[in-house]
Amino acid sequence: MAVEKEIKQGGEAVLRFEDVTFLYGENKPILTDTNFVIRKGSKLTLMGQNGAGKSTLFSLIMGERQVEEGRVIIGQGLKVAIAKQFIPHTKWNITVRDFLQEAFTETVYDIDKKAKEIFDIVKFDVSLDKNLKDLSGGQKGRLLIAQALIQKPDILLLDEPTNNLDKAGVELLTNFMKEYKGTVIVISHDAPFLNAFTHGVLYINTQNYQIEQYVGNYYKVVEDIAARIEKEKRANAQLEREIQDNKDKVNFFALKGGKMRRLASKLRDEIEEMEEDKVDVRKEDKTLRPFSIKCQEDIGSVIVKFESVEILKDGKPVNKKVSIELRKGDKLHIIGPNGIGKTTLLEKLAHRKVKGVSIQDNINIGYYRQDFSTLDFDKSSYQELAKILKRLDDELVRKTAASMLLGPEVMKAKIGSLSEGQKGLLMFAYLRLQIPGLLILDEPTNHINFRHIPAIQEAIKNFEGPVIIVSHVGEFVRGLGITETLDLGKL
Repeated sequence: MAVEKEIKQGGEAVLRFEDVTFLYGENKPILTDTNFVIRKGSKLTLMGQNGAGKSTLFSLIMGERQVEEGRVIIGQGLKVAIAKQFIPHTKWNITVRDFLQEAFTETVYDIDKKAKEIFDIVKFDVSLDKNLKDLSGGQKGRLLIAQALIQKPDILLLDEPTNNLDKAGVELLTNFMKEYKGTVIVISHDAPFLNAFTHGVLYINTQNYQIEQYVGNYYKVVEDIAARIEKEKRANAQLEREIQDNKDKVNFFALKGGKMRRLASKLRDEIEEMEEDKVDVRKEDKTLRPFSIKCQEDIGSVIVKFESVEILKDGKPVNKKVSIELRKGDKLHIIGPNGIGKTTLLEKLAHRKVKGVSIQDNINIGYYRQDFSTLDFDKSSYQELAKILKRLDDELVRKTAASMLLGPEVMKAKIGSLSEGQKGLLMFAYLRLQIPGLLILDEPTNHINFRHIPAIQEAIKNFEGPVIIVSHVGEFVRGLGITETLDLGKL
């Protein structure tokens, strides 16, 4: 393993950070005097806790943000392109063609031809005249990748590219990345995907605001980082014992005279040096503690009853009969290929607008939408959580947020400024304060740090009301105690 050394894959440097300092706002440093080099042909994972600045680092590389000090140097004549996490709502009314055209600074007159070539690669069979708002989550995910690839970049940045992709989509992207000859930096929480093609890690250390570089496959690097954290913790524990021993001696010798007092003074100096030698425990070592989502009281027997659902066949809505009843503790997993209407179905269920599905009138529905658009991005996290309660309980709001690793700074910040991972944790805090009788969850692990997923999985599993969930993460779903599966693709 090499730490804080250049990852030498392919020779020439294509990207270099020289003494880069960047602050997000006035008091939130992301990088301080940071140096690293990316070599041609490298395929790297960018790691760091939620809110560490992974997407911000990408924006610095793209030139969307400017550094406070230092330089970001891209090889002469090299093209950088990014597949972002999501398509902003402000663009949902434009066409697929217009979205692809936005990738270029000048009008591309053969955009249709270029689009067909890329669509064949990403298996995206959608009309260029279709509005983005009419695409499924999975189709939007493939389009984001297509917009990056159509530029034929030398350096490709992928920000959570497997979010919203079904199993076939993830397999397709994995195989493509294995064969891809360009330089890639990818942010993802999909460990098998990362391990299949990356051979190194850029790690944002949020204690010293530096980038550490590791060589090795993803699983090996995760083990190395965990071992390094454990070593730091053991070293700190040893120093703590020595500091306490010296403090006890100081207290004893300080009561004596002459040489004993001088010895006490020397020991105080040693204590200060040992305190400086301690390493801050990395925030990445923090994981969600077990938590619960309380269920609304006095809910009835049959809470949700499905008699029919609407799906999309060849882009057209078709009504299909089903027979499913959900009671307390039942967990329904809705599956099907991208574009069949899973997200649309959940959205309509959350607003009780599905013909053929009845939900008890008094049921409080907790809805986790994958793009977080149920949250008000212009409000602070605190304001959004506080509005749930009938009577403001400041202690409860802050305690619930803190248990989801949302500290005071996050609570003051506007939701729109948070990372996607922080928005996900905020959404779970919201559900906990809401006390729902029914959970409707659309890809609830997207953007979530893999360390936090076991606690989230357990909370959903133990929720006493019914759960309706869409998720492409098989391992996560298998641990939920699913009682019923609705395969829209087989209707």
